Amino acid sequence: MSAPAYEHNGTPCSRDAFYAIACDPRRHVAVEACAGAGKTWMLVSRILRALLEGAEPHEILAITFTKKAAGEMRQRLQEWLADFARPRGDETPAQWQQRLHAELVSRGIEPQAASIQREQLQNLYQSVLAHGRPVQIRTFHSWFAALLRSAPLQALADLGLPASYELLEDTTDAVAELWRRWLPRVAADAGLRADYAALVAQLGRTRAHEALASALDKRVEFALADDAGHVEEAVAPAGKVYAEFAGFDQPCDALLAEAAIARWQARARALGAESTKTPQKAAAAIIDALQLGDATERLAALRKACFVASEDRLTKHLEKFEAAQEAEAELQRLLAAQKQHQARVYHQRLTRLARPLIHEFSLLKKERGWIDMGDIERAALTLLSDDVLSGWVQQRLDARVRHLLIDEFQDTNPLQWQALHAWLQSYAGAGGGGEGPSVFIVGDPKQSIYRFRRAEPQVFIAAQQFITEALGGDLLACDHTRRNAPAVLAAVNAVMGQAQTVGDYAGFRPHTTESAAATGGLAALPLIERPEKVQDSGDLPAWRDSLTEPRELPEETLMTREAQQAAHWLAAQMAGGTPARELMVLARTRAPLSVLHEELRALGIACEQPEDRVLGQLPAVRDVLALVDALVSPGHDLSLAHALRSPLFSLPDEDLVRIALTVRAAREEPPSPLWGEGRGEGSEAQFVSRRSRPSWLDALPETELSTQHGRALHADLMLYQGWLLSLPPHDALQAIFDHRDALARFAAAAPPPERAATLADLRALLAAALQVQGGRFLTAYQWLRALRRQSLAAPRPSVQNAVRLLTVHGAKGLEADTVLLLHSAAAPEGRANGPAVLIDWPGEDRVPRRLAFLTSDKAAPPSLHDLAQQEADARAREELNALYVAMTRARNQLVLSGVTPFRQPASSWWQRLAPLAEPIEPAPAPLAGTAQAATTFFMLNLPSALAGSAQAAPESIVIEADLAAPTDASRLGEAMHWLLEHAADTPTGWHAERVAQAVRRFAVTNAQAARAEQLARAIHTGEAAWAWRADEVLEAFDEVELTHQGQRLRIDRLVRRRAGPHGGEAWWVLDYKSATRPEDDPLLQAQLAQYRAAVARLYPGADVQAAFLSADGRVTRV
Repeated sequence: MSAPAYEHNGTPCSRDAFYAIACDPRRHVAVEACAGAGKTWMLVSRILRALLEGAEPHEILAITFTKKAAGEMRQRLQEWLADFARPRGDETPAQWQQRLHAELVSRGIEPQAASIQREQLQNLYQSVLAHGRPVQIRTFHSWFAALLRSAPLQALADLGLPASYELLEDTTDAVAELWRRWLPRVAADAGLRADYAALVAQLGRTRAHEALASALDKRVEFALADDAGHVEEAVAPAGKVYAEFAGFDQPCDALLAEAAIARWQARARALGAESTKTPQKAAAAIIDALQLGDATERLAALRKACFVASEDRLTKHLEKFEAAQEAEAELQRLLAAQKQHQARVYHQRLTRLARPLIHEFSLLKKERGWIDMGDIERAALTLLSDDVLSGWVQQRLDARVRHLLIDEFQDTNPLQWQALHAWLQSYAGAGGGGEGPSVFIVGDPKQSIYRFRRAEPQVFIAAQQFITEALGGDLLACDHTRRNAPAVLAAVNAVMGQAQTVGDYAGFRPHTTESAAATGGLAALPLIERPEKVQDSGDLPAWRDSLTEPRELPEETLMTREAQQAAHWLAAQMAGGTPARELMVLARTRAPLSVLHEELRALGIACEQPEDRVLGQLPAVRDVLALVDALVSPGHDLSLAHALRSPLFSLPDEDLVRIALTVRAAREEPPSPLWGEGRGEGSEAQFVSRRSRPSWLDALPETELSTQHGRALHADLMLYQGWLLSLPPHDALQAIFDHRDALARFAAAAPPPERAATLADLRALLAAALQVQGGRFLTAYQWLRALRRQSLAAPRPSVQNAVRLLTVHGAKGLEADTVLLLHSAAAPEGRANGPAVLIDWPGEDRVPRRLAFLTSDKAAPPSLHDLAQQEADARAREELNALYVAMTRARNQLVLSGVTPFRQPASSWWQRLAPLAEPIEPAPAPLAGTAQAATTFFMLNLPSALAGSAQAAPESIVIEADLAAPTDASRLGEAMHWLLEHAADTPTGWHAERVAQAVRRFAVTNAQAARAEQLARAIHTGEAAWAWRADEVLEAFDEVELTHQGQRLRIDRLVRRRAGPHGGEAWWVLDYKSATRPEDDPLLQAQLAQYRAAVARLYPGADVQAAFLSADGRVTRV
């Protein structure tokens, strides 16, 4: 495999001719290049040549798909220019000039011209720096955002976008707020309420919301298709597909016609006359079915009488009877038509719900000044396709783009391509050419694996056609890689070629390689065998002591065994001299990678999962959050066990068992007041003495631990709890970190190469305490909930020598000497059998041709069978694309690992690769900690100036209300507050069952609960009724906890009220009082004034109002 494989416009060409065309900045070129062919090298080389031919740096626009890829492209260009500007090391001037000459020739410049341009190349770095305006290397979204910033205000208004906006990259909180706004509006509209009720009745509440969420996720495609009239009729009427049912409301109504009844009665007579029981039973069932007056029920009964349960076909014993055969043909057609009708009803119902849902989301974003990625893409399409605006926008850009280059074009989605096409088409015209920019696109359809991000391989084909036909450009193809060893590439060619032979794939051409490596190849570790299923003897399972014997789920155990085998093999490779950085582990999903991560760390092997790191999911961060959770929500024993087992406390499993046994013993005895003994006086001790089920935190001081003193550890935890309950989260965490020496503990527990990354993660957690929702959450509980709800990105520190654990999607563009494919025997990750959206959007069309909602991707109606099959074929192709990407990451060796599947899948990576692989023996288990060289660890830290004040703060906090015994009046007030907290249950207030719940929750009588409801109703419907109306309120929060001047405050209701006749927009602090004249109490007035001051501090410059809402319905401002 040494002969290169290059094509120009479908004809073989030489390597020199290929690069001469690809790198020529004057030509329009579309390049399809295999993995490892040097696609980015070509693109940056073309930038280099454009600069050499006189283009100003800012006139070059290079687009890629991630910020990481854009950064790497900038770095490569910078490194090349710096390298060309001076000799290397001991390189002589002559050798330097010779190198520059060779670099120019390799990029397609004729030797004679290269001799002339050498001096220009060596001075290019200085001239680019002197220019001051760099080459534009952007992501699609950043370029589209730049277009949006240049748009006139009227254009933004026409698009329904705010003039001043904030980019909404994570829509989680926005969508949560959308549901709170949208559901009450559905309840208030009879039509929407009926559609919503029918949807929930059909799918259940959870799947109904999944269906609506799917529609919201496809809001851009839905809006484009709906505006073009391609949604309403995307699912055709049954009568249009089956003409014989055109006159009926639904196809099954045809069974009520006299002619149909006569036909089925004749079939029943014929079957009843047979001598065997099966046709006689079918005849009787048909007669019974005809007695049913409901057409839907009649159809179901006829189907049951004739067909097998799982398929629309006759039972085996009815196949030979002519009457049954006639019935089969009619029933099959009738059932197909009914399926078409039901699909149309569902589609149109969801369409009617999706329109107001998407519109409400647009209104919410406009009110908040938000735009999301879909808004940016759609706005770019409008700006670039409008006859007037496109020229205006072009002039407002920094300069006219003379060279457009797009990397990884196979990842482009239809909307992005249509925006580009609208712009480029204006230059090309009918005859091509024009004065537009030169266009260069490069990609590989075999590496298209981002359909979940709307990437569509058809777009690449459409773009190739546009470049060759509309722009008169060139089409290049390269199947020659510089990466893979011959043995690895042989496996790639064999697997992809076989798939193409059997019809599972199309468009693959055999690859050749530049590599001459004689080692490596394809190998396979033994499959982890699944234990044989034990026959059920009927006996009860043996009792398991959960404290001493862990629960073992078969799949988790098998995955752990695979991870252990893989970890041992990786350790052996490192012991044999392979650097950890040259070992890469790939899997389809993160689950097996996380298990392997734990096994590698147990062996002291540094490893990293660098892709899409979510702060709240990182191991060290999860340990800290477990501590916060256990302390702000007492009784979360699992969270406390997690924290105690972590490097923060390092308790061994034996000590955790001791704590659990102490709790078990206490729960088997009557509650005792002794549980509070030794823990000090006050509410905590009284609270514990009343508990019938003590928690781990309660039991800790009574437990004898092997490694630490239980009472001292408990005292530390109580100290930390005090900080978390009285200080802002950042200050509390900083105090805990300082007191516990947390950074040093976590760093010492991490493998040496991972220490810097671990510390960066923990410092990012501290920063997040100030960043989550602008730092407005001032209690640890609220901050913890927000952090877990949001997907905050974690820092990406580079671990210099670590095994890389990646999903296939995260491995795009990367490579390693050895690649291990983990969990390769599993079946492909199929889509859940839930609500689906089918979209028909060919690359050449400006908008989707069809968008259809389905109850399931496996339930496509007859009119959409072709589209559903296209979708299934696309997913199957993407699965093979993922395998291609995984295989081509390996330079020298590709190794398989897997678990024997529960059921043999139709296809798996193991099935395709194992016949070609050489079996290898598993490696013995290494000694823990020996995989990395031991090092002495020192960590010097200056003491925090805030630690002392943070620790002292809780001493001044006294909340006397917690110590007072509850009275009838206090319980009545608590019940009233609780009902008002749930006033948003329905448009008219809380659910009726809340009153009964209040009786149990607050130990009040029925009469007291009724009185509490009467007081709450007076407040809810009184002068402050506006505080619960969506048309008056922009934002509303109940039971808001915050800290102000060292004290914990709790605000009953905090509302941001819209501007109106009453006055301007303002924040309102509302304090519920069961008394009728709370304004007469100076202490209550002072308390409310303190609440107002706390909110004013949160929102400087905002108008903040405060008022009592009294039990007689009045509003009294303070």
